[in-house]
Amino acid sequence: MNTKTTKRLLLTGALALSALAFSPLAAAQSWPAAKPIRIVIAFGPGSASDIIARLLGERLSRALGQSVIVDAKPGAAGQIAAEHVAGSPADGYTLFLTTNTTHSANPYLYKHLRYDPVKDFTPVSRIGYLPFLLLVNSQTPVKTLQELVAYAKANPAKANYAYTSSTGQIAAAALSNYTDMKAVGVAYKSAPEAVTSTLGGQVLFTILDFATTKGAVSAGRLRPLAVTPKERTSLAPELPAISEATHLKNFDLVAWIGLFGPANLPGPITSRLHCELGKIMEAPDIKARLLALGTEPAVADPAAFGDFVKAQLSVWAEYSRIAGMEPQ
Repeated sequence: MNTKTTKRLLLTGALALSALAFSPLAAAQSWPAAKPIRIVIAFGPGSASDIIARLLGERLSRALGQSVIVDAKPGAAGQIAAEHVAGSPADGYTLFLTTNTTHSANPYLYKHLRYDPVKDFTPVSRIGYLPFLLLVNSQTPVKTLQELVAYAKANPAKANYAYTSSTGQIAAAALSNYTDMKAVGVAYKSAPEAVTSTLGGQVLFTILDFATTKGAVSAGRLRPLAVTPKERTSLAPELPAISEATHLKNFDLVAWIGLFGPANLPGPITSRLHCELGKIMEAPDIKARLLALGTEPAVADPAAFGDFVKAQLSVWAEYSRIAGMEPQ
């Protein structure tokens, strides 16, 4: 073998090793040694996403041997956070804990989304369902859903509701249209703001998750009237479902929460994350904490979660139509 051939072979080998060193497989094998992992959330401090992200992030940090930071990027119904994650490197260091707001409802609320809920993300694991509550200020004379409808019709100037996410917005608008309440929606940036507005009498009712309203409900300041799933939930078995409390027999709307990465997240990283999350979710204390936060655990693997996300687009399309929502 002559000198030129030897040099060419050495150069080819060096280039091959260099390519391997920077390949997704090599990156996945070294993950997560390089730097802390960020879990981006679409809603602010005190939201269900924030609380759950911190709970799971702390356990993931232990399991992976790397720091996990919760990075809140609220605003624009989750679009800011979704765009950020969609544009991040698919290296396992930027993840997205999000809900149906960004991945099921926004496509029907906004004409020009700058992200695709299916193509721009890698499903990692569904975490659970978040049934929502229909609530009023306990100082109002309203004690049932039927009374709420009657009161709103008798007091059209007070017929309004607070919302912070697409779940609350679409559920309230659909309920208003179904019952002919003609209630007007008022947008707020965060669930605590919506709670404050309801307590202050600026709005008649709101539809929010269990986690962010637990304190006000326990203190007797907010009165829950019903839940949004088709059937009663174990989280509050004493409360009727909207479908049960009215003639709206098919009313069935529930939020969900799950973990994603950017598109093309390497398979080994996706599998490792799902595996660790599965172990975490099996822990009795984690299950108890999630239930206390108003979340019913419902883990799904990446493939099943991906199919679920696609199916939910059809569900939310129908409810957006019923709610009379026009993309803005």
